[in-house]
Amino acid sequence: MSFRRIGVLGLARSGRAAAELALAQGIGVYAADAADTADLREGASVLGRLGADVELGRFDIDKLLGVDAIVVSPGIPPKAPPFNDPRMAGVKRISEVEFAARFLTARIIAITGTNGKSTTTALVGHLLQTGGINAVVAGNIGNALSNVALQDVQPAWVVVEVSSFQLADIDEFTPAIGALTNLAPDHLDRYESVEAYYADKKKLFINSSMDTIWVLNGDDPEVMALANEAHGRRLLFKTSGPLQEGEHGAFISDEGDLMLKVDLLRAKLVNRSELKLMGVHNQANALAASLIAIGTGVPLPSLRDGLRSFTGLPHRLQVVSTAGDVTWINDSKATNVASAAVALQSMTQPTVLLLGGRHKGEPYTELLPHMQHVKRVLAYGEAGDIVAHDLKGHIAVEQLSGSFESVVARAREVAVAGDAVLLSPACSSYDMFRNYEERGNAFARLAQVQHG
Repeated sequence: MSFRRIGVLGLARSGRAAAELALAQGIGVYAADAADTADLREGASVLGRLGADVELGRFDIDKLLGVDAIVVSPGIPPKAPPFNDPRMAGVKRISEVEFAARFLTARIIAITGTNGKSTTTALVGHLLQTGGINAVVAGNIGNALSNVALQDVQPAWVVVEVSSFQLADIDEFTPAIGALTNLAPDHLDRYESVEAYYADKKKLFINSSMDTIWVLNGDDPEVMALANEAHGRRLLFKTSGPLQEGEHGAFISDEGDLMLKVDLLRAKLVNRSELKLMGVHNQANALAASLIAIGTGVPLPSLRDGLRSFTGLPHRLQVVSTAGDVTWINDSKATNVASAAVALQSMTQPTVLLLGGRHKGEPYTELLPHMQHVKRVLAYGEAGDIVAHDLKGHIAVEQLSGSFESVVARAREVAVAGDAVLLSPACSSYDMFRNYEERGNAFARLAQVQHG
């Protein structure tokens, strides 16, 4: 489908990039955002000078009805204005990654999953670059895919993190290599059911072909079921044990070695003790990333070097202070129960757990089987009363009101030498912060200040 004119709804990072890409391609643009902030006004001014029709603080339905398609920012839910207007039912909507992919010459690696997709995406980019392959990282991880499509000289590969919100509105998006890290309930504040959430994840596979390589979590039955009808080659990664007869992929040996078994290739990569990442889940991420890298032609020596040198991403089990013999761990990216459970499984010392934020519809009782090392839960934010209600009677829990600073101060009072303070909130950050990064940065700063 070719476009003469598009609408762009939402003018933050991805929306602005999509509008700039469209204008560079000679496509007319009507761009709008319901908000009106200084940052948005700056972006709107730039787009206006480039030739876009831009509005802030409102949407013009008549103008939207005159476009060939609407590029929708991932933060705009399907039933938000203007989509609740019945006149909009016939207007095609696509995600920014769908729009950008139509102008790419780079081959696409697409990575999704409930948890681990950001770390896996960043690690794949690191492995490819370490292996001498021209690759960039884009998508939900921060750099809009449209920015890559705008480059005069595109890379050989682009590693794209895609969320369920982005996958919801794809049409022709086709990765050469796709990966599904895991599946667990999430975003139930936006989806009416887990099944609806999984249905959007499944759209990763809709344009599969026999040439596609799929890297799949062989330990996750939901992943295997979701990919069941996909065409192409399957490479599995497992941390639970060796691959079965006829399976190809990567696994961890009894000795803790990350092993490859792909076609005639049988090779040890590194021992898990050589990784600079905490937890079994990150060993799974390393296996998945290694399989993707092998699929692009990264040589084994470079692959091993890349695995040893990758230090992880901020806000994902990131140690931000060890002063006073207390380990302060920033896992602010854990915005759902499944991700917080993974963090808890990685803990080996008495832990003070900061749990709260904006509730996303999941029961916090699902964390209890993973709380063997938790000495106390500090429940805070909008979800504090729900957290306390779910966990009281099962584990020591305090419900705290007041600022995030006071929550961290209380953690300092509770923790003693040898303990860990873990921010793994299982909630979104929007009650107190603009995003999880701001929350994690505040935690890291406060962890340093109290020992400074």
